[in-house]
Amino acid sequence: MDLTAVESYRRARSRADLVLAPGEAPLAGGTLLFSDPHPHVSGLVDLTTLGWPDLEQTDTGLRIGATCSIARLVAFAERGVPGWTALPLFVEAANALLMSFKIWNTATVGGNIAQSYAAGAMISLGAALDAEAVVWTPGGGERRMPVAAVPAGNGANTLATGEIIRAIDIPDRALRSRTALRKVALAELGRSGAVVTSRVDEDGTAVFALTAAVERPVVLRWAALPGTDELTAAVDAADGWYTDPLGSADWRRGVTAVLAERCRAALAEGAGA
Repeated sequence: MDLTAVESYRRARSRADLVLAPGEAPLAGGTLLFSDPHPHVSGLVDLTTLGWPDLEQTDTGLRIGATCSIARLVAFAERGVPGWTALPLFVEAANALLMSFKIWNTATVGGNIAQSYAAGAMISLGAALDAEAVVWTPGGGERRMPVAAVPAGNGANTLATGEIIRAIDIPDRALRSRTALRKVALAELGRSGAVVTSRVDEDGTAVFALTAAVERPVVLRWAALPGTDELTAAVDAADGWYTDPLGSADWRRGVTAVLAERCRAALAEGAGA
């Protein structure tokens, strides 16, 4: 889709270049930006020229640069890191995203989160692993927020005007967890109608993230892996289920409970993702 109203393009080289003029929009992979008409966008500011590292292993975990492509993230996960047993979930989550080869190599992790669609694969990943978004604020400040809190609804986020996601931090404890992902779609090659991503930490903490079926991620947490009835009741009590051409709210609630139980059973058996 052509952005017919665009009259300017700037390459960002520093934070000062991220001060957006009226009508300007940040550009990373651009796979969503160029897929729909945006008549209000008159200028683009390229984030990829800031030179952010794609992936950094730190003393506290993993930092993913917001401009890292999904393909590069998957390649990193497939190579593996000793002790980081959750890395297969990166690949599972990426494969849950409906996309072509071109999008796979162009779409960015930060862009997928910022777009905040209910079926955002990087949101499913981040919500399950307690990932935090590092957000640059106008005026040179910085704040942190859970990736699960970035979406405000299907296709809307909680970022203020002028805020930019700089990176996504995943803690070491989550990277050392056992994980499981289950998903369903009405069509074999259709967008996910429901996704459950889950993990069990070394200390027994269990986390289940419900996405795609709800407008905003729902994160359920226990000190130990719950039983079937307890998990099902928690899923049933969640809100935000919605209806669209890809599935009704009742169907989404029902299949999410089934997927969550399948994740629970896999984690209980130590089967992992």
